[in-house]
Amino acid sequence: MNIQNSNSVDLQTGLLLRQSIPPRLMSEPAPTAKDVDDMLAAAVCAPDHGAIRPWRFHIFRGDSRLKLGKIFADALKIRDPKAGIESIKKEEGRPLRSPLIIAVCAKIDISRLDKIPAIEQIVSVGAACQNILLSAYNKGYGAIILTGINARDTYVKSEFGLEDIDEIVGFIYIGTNSNSINFEKTRPDYTDYMTEW
Repeated sequence: MNIQNSNSVDLQTGLLLRQSIPPRLMSEPAPTAKDVDDMLAAAVCAPDHGAIRPWRFHIFRGDSRLKLGKIFADALKIRDPKAGIESIKKEEGRPLRSPLIIAVCAKIDISRLDKIPAIEQIVSVGAACQNILLSAYNKGYGAIILTGINARDTYVKSEFGLEDIDEIVGFIYIGTNSNSINFEKTRPDYTDYMTEW
């Protein structure tokens, strides 16, 4: 199967063939507004104990990616007041590597922690991320979820309206896969990680 131009595939095939595409291999066109709607509709179908709906999705495309780059650069300047211009420019340009970024956050409902701990709420958001990745793959786009220091930075979190307990689960970069070479990713043998009782 051509993973660059995959048409809609059955779920099992999509699960087995989906792979992360680095931002350097992404180009325009970005997913359409309808594609993004479909991806987010899939995201909110993730398992969600207690119907907390802890997901928060922040969409960056076009010029709004510059706003995200400024947030990253400002965070670097706070972390390291002596940061050089080259490092600052790198942070500013980080979001420009793909035509669309979805910052996926976990807004923890602290009133429910007695029955639904933070980890369960974060796992729900992680499942939402996987649904976005699978939906993007199913539509023929390249996608990858990245974290790094910006996902843990308190300034970046505050810009998304998050509290200390909340988390940025990842930045999902999505675009057209510009790689002209098909490659197969080596998958682990699940039996190496399995114990049957």
